[in-house]
Amino acid sequence: MPLSLYNTLTRSLQPFTPADPAHITFYSCGPTVYDDAHIGNFRSFLIADLLRRFLESPLCTLTTSSGAPHTGPRTVTHVMNITDVGHMTDDAEGGENGQDRMAVAGQRLAEAKKSGKLPADVSIDPRDPYAIAAYYASRFQGDARTLGLKLALEAQSKPTLMPRATQHIDGMIAVIAALISRGHAYAVGPAGQQTVYFHVPSFAPYGALSNNTLDGLRAGEGGRVNAANQSEKKHPADFLLWKSDPSHIMKWPSPWGEGYPGWHIECTVMSAASLLAPGEFARRLASPDTSPALIDLHSGGEDNIFPHHECEIAQSACAFCTTPSHNTFARHWFHGRHLMVEGQKMAKSKGNFFTARDLFAKGIEPAALRLELIRTHYRSNANFTMQGLADCQRMVDRWRRWLDSATTSGPASPAALESQARFAAAMHDDLNIALALAELNGFTSSISNPTTGDAETFRGCESTLAILSLPRPAAQTTSIAAYAPGVTPSDEIESLLAQRRDARAAKDFKKSDEIRDALAARGLAIKDIAGGKVEVSRKS
Repeated sequence: MPLSLYNTLTRSLQPFTPADPAHITFYSCGPTVYDDAHIGNFRSFLIADLLRRFLESPLCTLTTSSGAPHTGPRTVTHVMNITDVGHMTDDAEGGENGQDRMAVAGQRLAEAKKSGKLPADVSIDPRDPYAIAAYYASRFQGDARTLGLKLALEAQSKPTLMPRATQHIDGMIAVIAALISRGHAYAVGPAGQQTVYFHVPSFAPYGALSNNTLDGLRAGEGGRVNAANQSEKKHPADFLLWKSDPSHIMKWPSPWGEGYPGWHIECTVMSAASLLAPGEFARRLASPDTSPALIDLHSGGEDNIFPHHECEIAQSACAFCTTPSHNTFARHWFHGRHLMVEGQKMAKSKGNFFTARDLFAKGIEPAALRLELIRTHYRSNANFTMQGLADCQRMVDRWRRWLDSATTSGPASPAALESQARFAAAMHDDLNIALALAELNGFTSSISNPTTGDAETFRGCESTLAILSLPRPAAQTTSIAAYAPGVTPSDEIESLLAQRRDARAAKDFKKSDEIRDALAARGLAIKDIAGGKVEVSRKS
């Protein structure tokens, strides 16, 4: 059966039907780079990556606009923004108050630099917002590549796939000017010091994505209304497009005064500029047409639905379409649910807040982390646990052993092909990843002596998911240890091993045993080997 996906806009499961099934356009809301991305952020990004990889897989069938099946070949142009503008910390309430995010990041970096907590090879001016954004953007892209995000891997040779907000200010100004000229936005305040708002009542479908109503928004529902900013608005739900503020840490000249763009306008501009055909952005802005949508697919976390994606639809429809009420910006809206940690909301105050880098530093293999973050259905809240992470590592190790055992040449068995078909059926059913993984596990458990054909059939499923990096990751060696394949060295592990070495030299075997136990608690086994080094592997 063709792929069916839940569409947030229609609140129903429906066939995914792109304009051209051979060439799909896909936009994902990316990070605001004023800190490292946490594992909740990465769940959203990896779920989008899972969908993208399945769309490109030969196992995936789509429905065309005529109702005919499309089995490929197929390419997906996937774009993810990097927000490197210093927005305010109250984005969800309007983006006009709170603290400047880049200023907050600068203070944090200055404190880390003063206390010696910055890595020795990092040289950054905490007063320079562009340097701050570049620092965290680079770290995010590195983490994303480590976790196998295909888009991040492609962006190394094609940076336009991960556009920066600061590179699209002119486009934002052009779209805002067009919205004003068409009666969908207005400027308030004295010349040269103006604030521009989108007038929500000018777009009748506003609220369709989030199921909000204008009456509810007027009453302050949905976290949209901030009383401090209401006096100059025509309607309480009107949202920020441009804020003149010469004191802001990052600012640009505009027809309304020196200032910064609103949060929502960024994605309208970056998605259209990156995914429309060359020249189409300017053409559609100058001469809108009646097309019902600009792009095929838009993703994000459920916290993006309102206000961010609701506002994106309104801006894009009114900027690029002659009949805005018929425009949905994207044909399909795809949102993942939240990530809990050990059954609780993730928070630094609870000690359950993790970045991907935190876990890599503990020796966690990226493949296991990726699997733990995507193995729960995207429309269910996921519960990240250390036990679950350990289970995922065992699953990854078991699959690798199974593939390594496929030494007999021969075609795929009927059982392998049947299993692959069931795997595909699960994925076609709204990306039912849990059922797909159960099928993979059942198949690899039932075939004790796989042929090369069986292994390649299995790899066909695996590469669709990109759950893990196969073949087996290479072993790594440092001055103190030899790490088994799949174990990632970290400063923390290296420090513990150095302490153990010193303790053994001082014949402090109690401390040496305590360090061994501390490593065991992290799921690591150690063994002294020739050359004075320690072999570090995963506990079986």
